[in-house]
Parts: sequence; C-alpha cells; structure tokens
Amino acid sequence: MKLLVCISKAPDTTSKIAFTDGDTKFDENGVQYIVNPYDEWYALVRALELVEANGGTVTTITVGTAADDPTIRKALAIGANDAVRIDAEPTDSYFVAKQIADYAKDNGFDIILTGKETINYNGAQLGGMIAEFLNQPYVSLAEKLEVAGNVATLERDVAGGSEVIEVNTPFVLSAAKGMAEQRIPNMRGIMAARTKPLNVVAPSGSEALTEVVSYELPPAKSACKYIDADNMDELVDLLHNEAKVL
Repeated sequence: MKLLVCISKAPDTTSKIAFTDGDTKFDENGVQYIVNPYDEWYALVRALELVEANGGTVTTITVGTAADDPTIRKALAIGANDAVRIDAEPTDSYFVAKQIADYAKDNGFDIILTGKETINYNGAQLGGMIAEFLNQPYVSLAEKLEVAGNVATLERDVAGGSEVIEVNTPFVLSAAKGMAEQRIPNMRGIMAARTKPLNVVAPSGSEALTEVVSYELPPAKSACKYIDADNMDELVDLLHNEAKVL
C-alpha cells in the first residue's frame, strides 16, 4: 500500500494575528507554526495505522519553501517514511492542488489523504481539486477508513445518520474528526526524522487563479450585557433591534 498525505503548516492557535503591506500579507513575525491538525491528527495518523497493519509506505507532500521544513520534519517524526516538498509559495488552493496532482500522477499512490480543511483558511477545497485533476473518486469528511485489498470502506456523517461508502483504489479523501487519534512523536522518532528523505522538487508550470486583495480582523467582541431575569421585554428588544437575531 502506497499512501500520500498532504501536509500544510498553520499558525499555532495562540499566535497573535496581524497583517502588513497595507493588509495584503500575513505578518509572520513571532508566529509559531504547527502541522495543520486535521492533516496531522487524522489524515497522517490513519495512514500510518493502515501501513502498520497492512504494510506499505507513507509519504507526505507539502507545497512550500524551506521555511516549511521544520513542520515537515515533525510529520516524519510521527512516522512517515519520507517527504516531498514542492519548492513554491502556496499561493492558492488551485495552485497547490495542481502541484500535488502533477507529482502524484506518475507515482502510483493508492490513496491520497488530506485533512478536511486548514485551521487558518478553512477552505476545504484541496481534496476535491486533486481528485478532479487525477480523475479519481473523492470522499470528503471521512471519519472512518478501512482497507481490504484494493477496496476501501469509509464512513461519514450525513444529515440524520451516517453514510458508508465503498470505493476502489486509487482515490482521494479528506479526513475529519474520528478518523484517528493524535500521536505525540517520541525521542526515537524525532532522531530518526533528521535522516529521513525530504525530497525537494521543482514546481510544475501551473499558475494561481486568485490573489489576496486584503485581510481584515473580525470586529472586537463587545462587552456582555446583563438583563434582569424579570425584564423580558428589554431582552426581546435587544435581541430584535441590536443583535438582530429575532
């Protein structure tokens, strides 16, 4: 079994978010980056579990610069066999998906796994685009994955229940909560990650289709208003005229 896991970095949730260059660029000064949790905790760990049970290899792939290498090394410390970094700025989802698909199409991966989304952009676009470029089936928001031979069984939540899907390899999936449990890299894994292959490849000729015009922070939260429990009319008035939720 040959698995490819898409890995991206994201700011640690404690990072202070700010913008530069007229609010057109994310200010990375002082930002601590982590592996995007949906990529790490669910997609990567489930891929490792499958290989541990059935044999095979897990390769991670990232579109990014040398600044992404520490994040990639963490994925290797968790257990991936090797890593690929496509040496380009990840300008938009289309560009990233095209780069990954161009690499994957000639390398015979049985399953390509992504996290359901990144925690900084929440776009949830990558998996579907990769599948379209490769003309492969795509299963989104999968919470369970089992593989027997070349047939995979996946489960995901739908309105009113759950859905069970069978699909033949190769295919692409996005992993959601429930797919696996987080693994903490141990010292042996951290030491081994230093010598595992991290292959840097040139990007293909595709171009981004979008550009960032500007960023803005959400409005600051207002102070809480406390209403006397007996003053229902004031509460209704505030909900209707100020909060506009009624």
